[in-house]
Amino acid sequence: MNLHFEELTGTDGARIGIASLDAEKSLNALSLPMIQALGERLDAWAKDPQIVCVLLRGNGAKAFCAGGEVRSLAQACLAHPGEVPALAGQFFAEEYRLDYRLHTYPKPLICWGHGYVLGGGMGLLQGASIRIVTPSSRLAMPEISIGLYPDVGASWFLSRLPGKLGLFLGLTGAHMNARDALDLDLADRFLLDEQQEELVEGLLQLNWQEQTPMQLNSLLKALQQEAVAQLPEAQWLPRRPQIDQWLDVSDVRCAWRAISQPREHSDSLFSRAAKTLSEGCPLTAHLVWEQIRRARHLSLAQVFQMEYTLSLNCCRHPEFSEGVRARLIDKDQKPHWHWPDINTVPDAVVEAHFHKAWEGRHPLADLSDY
Repeated sequence: MNLHFEELTGTDGARIGIASLDAEKSLNALSLPMIQALGERLDAWAKDPQIVCVLLRGNGAKAFCAGGEVRSLAQACLAHPGEVPALAGQFFAEEYRLDYRLHTYPKPLICWGHGYVLGGGMGLLQGASIRIVTPSSRLAMPEISIGLYPDVGASWFLSRLPGKLGLFLGLTGAHMNARDALDLDLADRFLLDEQQEELVEGLLQLNWQEQTPMQLNSLLKALQQEAVAQLPEAQWLPRRPQIDQWLDVSDVRCAWRAISQPREHSDSLFSRAAKTLSEGCPLTAHLVWEQIRRARHLSLAQVFQMEYTLSLNCCRHPEFSEGVRARLIDKDQKPHWHWPDINTVPDAVVEAHFHKAWEGRHPLADLSDY
């Protein structure tokens, strides 16, 4: 199952639920069985009056969660070109339902986002009520490289970042450190990697019967005071003026040119971002531009409903399966995009990604009722 659940009893008899992703070799990539099991356990804990708090973490030093397990998805797409494989419909519905459940969870839910927090891992972290990052944290939505698009609620959290930073991060897959995450309200607390056990012990010592929010805040504040000296330097907020200037353009084709030009830029972060975008999927860039534009006025439930539509349509087109083949399966790092030029992606193809690819009611229509 690659998941481990435990319940620890505190001094006042209250219990802490701990869910640990346990697929270290794949950097805790989320498979469909993992998503289903985590969702079922979170539901059970939500209904259990003895469970007062949940901690979600990943085993292994390298990653909390490096994304969804997309190899099998891409292989299913290759086996059924032009269609939506049944696996895709189920995988994305279950994953987005889990992410929405985290955003709306009725109890304190702490997520420990150490190491790589990519793609599906960001979906888990951003849904938590207390998002913890550490000196090792590397957060990103890197879907530009595999022909997908930033999903798992990224339409919601990227569209709400200051200025053009969300658009930039979606287009370039650029990594954020812990300071960036705090600066951009993508994390709530900075703790040291070695403080996790101290956090658990502190949770077990709390009196969960009264003034819980104040006690929990005091615990996290005290732990952060011990860690703050190791907070890394900010990368992206200081660069916002330049990013806002580049992306003050009328369409995604202009945005692509503006970011891709600094490949030889003296600033290594901009140079790396330019390289990633220029080697990335042009169709993805179009989808990023459009999803962020549309998401600004959507509710959280509507965001996941839109992303479900987008994801199924990505499975119908060749870019996603080709990107996963090149980056993760064959690892030749040379994807052959169907539309290799940002200027030749048909507007009709982009628009079609936002139209449903199934019959009847939306499979996530009930999210609004949670």
